[in-house]
Amino acid sequence: MCGITGWIDFEGDLTQKKPLLEKMTMTLSRRGPDDVGYALFPHAAFGHRRLIVVDPAGGAQPMLRKIGGRIYCITYNGELYNTEEVRKELLSLGYNFTSRSDTEVLLVSYIAWGESCVDRLNGIFAFGIWDEAGQKLFMARDRLGVKPLFYAKRATSFILGSELKALLAHPMVKPELDTTGLAEIFALGPARTPGCGVFKGIEELKPGFALSHTKSGTRTWQYWLLESRPHEDDMDTTVQKVSFLIKDTVRRQLVSDVPVCTLLSGGLDSSAVTAMVPHAFSHNGENTVKTFSVDYAGNDMYFKATEFQPNSDSYFVQKVSSYLGTEHHQVIIRNEDLADALEDAVLARDLPGMADVDSSLYLFCREVKRDATVALSGEGADEIFGGYPWFRRPDDFNSDTFPWTRVMNLKTSILSRDLVNLIKPEEYVKNRYREALDEVPRFAEESPFDRRIREITYLSITRFMPTLLDRKDRMSMFTGLEVRVPYCDHRLVQYVWNIPWHMRNCGGMEKGVLRKAMEGFLPQEVLNRKKSPYPKTHNPEYAAMVRDKLLEILSDAASPLLPFINKEAIIELARADTSRFDIPWFGQLMTVPQLFAYLIQTDFWMRNYSVTVL
Repeated sequence: MCGITGWIDFEGDLTQKKPLLEKMTMTLSRRGPDDVGYALFPHAAFGHRRLIVVDPAGGAQPMLRKIGGRIYCITYNGELYNTEEVRKELLSLGYNFTSRSDTEVLLVSYIAWGESCVDRLNGIFAFGIWDEAGQKLFMARDRLGVKPLFYAKRATSFILGSELKALLAHPMVKPELDTTGLAEIFALGPARTPGCGVFKGIEELKPGFALSHTKSGTRTWQYWLLESRPHEDDMDTTVQKVSFLIKDTVRRQLVSDVPVCTLLSGGLDSSAVTAMVPHAFSHNGENTVKTFSVDYAGNDMYFKATEFQPNSDSYFVQKVSSYLGTEHHQVIIRNEDLADALEDAVLARDLPGMADVDSSLYLFCREVKRDATVALSGEGADEIFGGYPWFRRPDDFNSDTFPWTRVMNLKTSILSRDLVNLIKPEEYVKNRYREALDEVPRFAEESPFDRRIREITYLSITRFMPTLLDRKDRMSMFTGLEVRVPYCDHRLVQYVWNIPWHMRNCGGMEKGVLRKAMEGFLPQEVLNRKKSPYPKTHNPEYAAMVRDKLLEILSDAASPLLPFINKEAIIELARADTSRFDIPWFGQLMTVPQLFAYLIQTDFWMRNYSVTVL
């Protein structure tokens, strides 16, 4: 995994701009702590920060290849999981290779097949390829958006980067917010509209999209989308295919020349991934699987079961680790560190995010990095198989908005009247919701219930999951840890997309088909465990810390947050009985303490990034 950046300008001479390219590339040093490289042409410049995972000697970037008198250059962030299949096909066409790296395979695949090369790739990726002879930039992003890619057009310049910070290092890109940016932060946040870079004039290349940029203009197109069609497999065949796809994608995603581990919560999703690793390791002659879990100081005393978190993880983690014979490590996070790391989480994401849900993951990954460079994680299963409460709770299921932000009144109540009048938060969110529904690949022969299940699944995959994938990428890469997400293999996602609900929910339990696919691989007690999300702190000390910190910010007349919030309403909420702190405002985990933390992050972000509101 790596960090990439680049700059195209058909009117200037970029060979003279290396100092600025170095500055942009340096912002991504946390993503790629092991190496740095640059490539400059008259009208194109690429920078690269490398985290070495495969082929230390042969995978340096930016990588150049000269074929038929034409020079091609790639800067690439990601991992191909079908490298050897693609390499064999290219060898049969007469191409040769000088390294074992997937970077060279990707570059040669573009030389051989042009823009259609992306159709042959299985992996997570964001890359830019420059064709010097054709004076053309080609960019693409993986199908589910695991790896990030942003760009901006300014005058004659086209500027790209893995993260917003790389673009903001260019003097032509300013940290400016217009009405849309304000609505993204204060109405939709911590979610983000696909394609929106929040700052004015910064765009995100959407998942499953590609882009070409030449002197005549910029063109984007969608090269992959979910296809809705009848599911023709019976239950036994469906279970077998789900089991095969999970085994196969975990096997593929273990490719690495550096230590690999799994992130284990004791829930179904991470346990299933972990259970597949020993099978792949046995074929490779490798030894014990290392697993890591996270918990918080005081949670053993303060954990309180809720509808969303029915039980804590510790017992199930040990159960799975013992059953599979893993070498397990538990990371305990102190509440003081959790609060302090809210700022680090902003620096990693370049935006206010999921508050302590972000900062805890950052601290967790920082500890995991001491023992491993690659980790496999269970993100994506809930969205794909239908694990979230909004697939079942009638109020959420039937809501005319994103079900994870169904209760907007708490968030709206703490915004200033001027901001509410300007961004119209509920209307903004509803419009984004309707845009998402317009994208759903329909299937005519469905009941109203199945039609709605398809809508909820699509919303979860394309609007909720990106928030979690952004979180996982930024927090892990900020520590130099590469996290892979097997459930986001596009073959698995496409197959499960058309499995009817009575199969997905078989046995009357969420993700029933996944549970059946894992029979024999995990203890029955784990297979029967009710869904429990990523753990959060239940220690009242943390709620008190973020409350007091926010009140301190509100007392500072220089706070850039003040024009956008209802100070009196927040003070009243902060002084309310803590029993009111369980009100959710985003997803399952983010309640009032996380709202306080989100506002703390927003204040820090506006100060640290010198955000200007237009």
